[in-house]
Amino acid sequence: MKIFGFPRAKKKAMSPAPERGWWPIIRESFPGAWQRNVEVKFDSVLSHHADFACRTLIASDIAKLRVKLVEKDENGIWEEITSSAYSPVLRKPNTFQNHIQFFESWMLSKLQRGNTYVLKQRDARTVVKRLYVLDPTLVTPLVADNGDVYYQLGDDRLAGVQHQLVVPASEIIHDRFNTFFHPLVGLSPIFASGLAAMHGLAIQNDSARFFQNGARPGGVLTAPAAISNETAARLKEYWDSEFGGEKSGKVAVLGDGLKYEPMRAKAVDSQLIEQLKWTAEVVCGVYHVPAFMAGVGSEPNYNNVQNLTLRYYSQCLQVHIESIEACLDEGLGMDGVKVGTEFDTDELLRMDESTQMAVLEKSKGKLTVNEQRRRLNRKPVAGGDTVYLQEQDHSLEWLARRDAQPLEPQTAPPAANEPEMDDEARALLMRATLRKELGLAA
Repeated sequence: MKIFGFPRAKKKAMSPAPERGWWPIIRESFPGAWQRNVEVKFDSVLSHHADFACRTLIASDIAKLRVKLVEKDENGIWEEITSSAYSPVLRKPNTFQNHIQFFESWMLSKLQRGNTYVLKQRDARTVVKRLYVLDPTLVTPLVADNGDVYYQLGDDRLAGVQHQLVVPASEIIHDRFNTFFHPLVGLSPIFASGLAAMHGLAIQNDSARFFQNGARPGGVLTAPAAISNETAARLKEYWDSEFGGEKSGKVAVLGDGLKYEPMRAKAVDSQLIEQLKWTAEVVCGVYHVPAFMAGVGSEPNYNNVQNLTLRYYSQCLQVHIESIEACLDEGLGMDGVKVGTEFDTDELLRMDESTQMAVLEKSKGKLTVNEQRRRLNRKPVAGGDTVYLQEQDHSLEWLARRDAQPLEPQTAPPAANEPEMDDEARALLMRATLRKELGLAA
């Protein structure tokens, strides 16, 4: 049987890559966690505010970047081009997703599961015309006896997979990171941030229950003397029914020496806010996202948006962007040397207006006027395709030839009847004389 034009491999000749990463539950988040019933639940971690903010921030920032098809010209400069073989699938990866939704799904799969599996659909020319991000829980990497890699796919109707099948690695784009245990199995950041996220959720859940109870802590009713079990049960039932839940906050009248003593520590004593902030900062650190960008803590007090964005790009986004570009180049059949893909990061690294104008002003002599206007999304103007420099700027060759000339003897002061030359006229005369001696045009 053939799949996508390739022979289907026999299952008995393959073995699945070992799975040591995040699936439904990490049962040993630290030594002894299983014995103490401490479980890091995947769905719960996904609901943690800092984890949610980091994942959606990274995915949305990469998804909003436009993917360009570029080609290297004879000068070694990458220029954007169009191609009937590659441009359509980059612009519209499949029938139900645009390029923003597609790359957002790509990144969310990678961040949540450590792996992104993209199935290719080819046309009669064997050119890739559709790309589908698969459910990572339904895909298993397989390794044949001779080292060939295959992928076992589960039922995925959106991608056109209606039965379990095995496809060769040439039909799958596999983007993974944190391959700690096996080169074919990536590891989600949740593996490291899961316990901190569960800690933060426990604090929030406990706080929510506390305030649902009227922000009045639980406590103990004590009596001056011994009481029977029946009396204790009757008092507990009476107290819970009359002063618990929605009825909390009522005035209780106690007799026979009964005394109410609260048991719960105050929020100030347990440093609840500090611990909650710490758990969020740990999650942000695992994702390499500056904490203030995920809504944790205050924004730095220095006003330099560009430096903050560059730091976020270099330590968090760049590795994912470069990885997607490399995967697309190989997956779509481009060499990445002459033709490849490139994310347009201008929108991400856009500067404030004053900084942008200052940078363009300093680009004189390097960019033409029309190239500067293009960065401002302005139409070209006549005569704007020339690089301009000020007149006093000279080439290094010209300066070297000038310095090689012997020093001129001191000239006698002008005669009394000759008008004295001003500085500008003298400079023009010296320049004309020097150009004549160097054999340059006047």
